[in-house]
Amino acid sequence: MQQVQLSDVEARVYDAVAALEARGQVPYPDMIAQECGLTEEQLQSPLHLLTEKNLLHREDSPMAGLDFGPRFCAQQLT
Repeated sequence: MQQVQLSDVEARVYDAVAALEARGQVPYPDMIAQECGLTEEQLQSPLHLLTEKNLLHREDSPMAGLDFGPRFCAQQLT
């Protein structure tokens, strides 16, 4: 298996998403930012990079008419 290199910020963001999911919380950007100590603006680039590396995937609100914004879910690492 190929090892994916992450920056410190990317690793913090990935760990924050995984921690939120483990606690049963929805990983919305504001929750992720709070968990890893970044602003939502600082979070945009690492979220994008982690999505490009297939470590996170974005899901839009599953309920029609109730849009709480996108959530980011961690991909299982095998």
